[in-house]
Amino acid sequence: MRKHVAVLDGQVAPTLVLKQATYLNVHTKQWLQANIWIYEDRIVYVGEDMPMQQGYEVVDCQNQYLVPGYMEPHAHPFQLYNPLELAWHAAKFGTTTLVNDNLLWVFYLNKKKAFSLLDEFNHFPVSMYWWSRFDSQTALKDEQMLFNTEDVFDWLDHPSVVQGGELTSWPRLLEGDDILLYWIQRAKRLGKPIEGHFPGASERTLTKMKLFGINSDHEAMTGKEVMKRLELGYQVGLRYSSIRPDLPKILEELLATDFRVFDQLMMTTDGATPAFYEAGMMNQCIEIALEKGVPLEDAYRMASYNAAAHLLLDEKLGSIAPGRIANINFLEKKENPHPISVLAKGKWIVKAGKEQPMPMQLDWSHYDIEPLVPDWDLTMEDLQFSTPIGLEMVNDVIIKPYPIETDITPEEIPEEKEDAFLLLIDRHGKWRVNSTLKGFTNQLGTIASTYSTTGDFIFIGKRKSDMLLAWDRLKKMGGGIVIVNQGEVLLEIPLKLGGVMYDGKLSDLIELEKELRQILSQYGYTYGDPIYSIFFLSSTHLPYIRIAQKGVIDVLKKEVLFPATMR
Repeated sequence: MRKHVAVLDGQVAPTLVLKQATYLNVHTKQWLQANIWIYEDRIVYVGEDMPMQQGYEVVDCQNQYLVPGYMEPHAHPFQLYNPLELAWHAAKFGTTTLVNDNLLWVFYLNKKKAFSLLDEFNHFPVSMYWWSRFDSQTALKDEQMLFNTEDVFDWLDHPSVVQGGELTSWPRLLEGDDILLYWIQRAKRLGKPIEGHFPGASERTLTKMKLFGINSDHEAMTGKEVMKRLELGYQVGLRYSSIRPDLPKILEELLATDFRVFDQLMMTTDGATPAFYEAGMMNQCIEIALEKGVPLEDAYRMASYNAAAHLLLDEKLGSIAPGRIANINFLEKKENPHPISVLAKGKWIVKAGKEQPMPMQLDWSHYDIEPLVPDWDLTMEDLQFSTPIGLEMVNDVIIKPYPIETDITPEEIPEEKEDAFLLLIDRHGKWRVNSTLKGFTNQLGTIASTYSTTGDFIFIGKRKSDMLLAWDRLKKMGGGIVIVNQGEVLLEIPLKLGGVMYDGKLSDLIELEKELRQILSQYGYTYGDPIYSIFFLSSTHLPYIRIAQKGVIDVLKKEVLFPATMR
């Protein structure tokens, strides 16, 4: 802070001056002209003066418009991609801050390694923050080993963790779970908000959650649901994701009511799958907001200052003002949110349309995030299917139970039958859950994935011999997704970072995901997002039936219908 003041006093030269800049002042909602001084990663002056010292970089910003770097307040940075590559890709399109889910680190890393990794992310130009989960969003065999008071408190205490949630286990709160309430109170005492997860919640439920201290929610699907949350005092995230692209509809419905107060609104892409990010992240949301008629200044605030203020980060982020981190986007036109230059922590990510080299890499092996090397084998004995109840897809992620009428004991299920074998098997080879899935494919030999909610292995398909071949390919790849049909490998997506994340450029992963979607559509997949269909098979925060570590589960009754089989 003393050095920043010394820059202003002319005793130290700034590192960068943005000259004759027209910038959005988010506090007054005005476009103002100024010279902006930056020292290393901080803005130290915004005004008419130029520095007395020499030796700094000067960028003439005439005919450009500067806005704060965009913020994604709800990222799941491991939907096949890894957090570093997602952050770098997003930053090239102007999203210079991500607030991330910590779930993967809870599953895969001990706290010491996880916190060391969080600290290493802080050296990256993109601002990386995290939220602390209170539950696993699935039925784990050892949930209390991962989510207990000591560990939750340690996560909440970490300076890079800025909120608690997202609270997918809110029914437990209604049922009297005081441990969960205790954790919520701890976060509130630390000044960290709590994010809810309340799809379809009634006014009564939303009111109870507000009484319990929940601050925000991103699950509203209509303008009416947004208004109810706003009326009750929630900060509301408007979602535009691969699985729920609701933002255009919500904005149309809000604006049709002559809605004019946008300060309690944010926007989020909620962990979209890779191809959804081909054209960027929050820049796409701002473009939609402008197209639907949101006032210019409010549209930019919804993707910057509003999120920063909600998370109590507005002294660091979300505005172009003294003391703030130098995250700045340079636009050709006010109405065009796709930047031609991007600064993140005072470093050029994109300069005059030219992408700059990534300044750092991560040694993932230092954190024991390496290719999977199973010390067990999948055998024909594991492919024994006899349960009377299967899972039937209603849409991408909603699944209902159905009585199995097809003979599922042979080596292959005929194509004229909609059923497919479904196997969830422990990543350590200790147990398995066998059932069927209807609605995913009626032809494909198998798709096998080490990417799942719990990190266990999923096989879906019509042919057991193809399942065994896919297993062999997964082992040789070190984890990933494999599609096999009639003995032919159609696609491989290596996920060498723990069997969950891609160790490469997001642009390459996008092309692989596009190919996966194309292949699956040829073999009977009719929904929009197969990656999420696979991921959510074990997610017990969604209705009505799931396949999880404990077995086939009736979510509403919270009953294990068919327990897992020990191997």
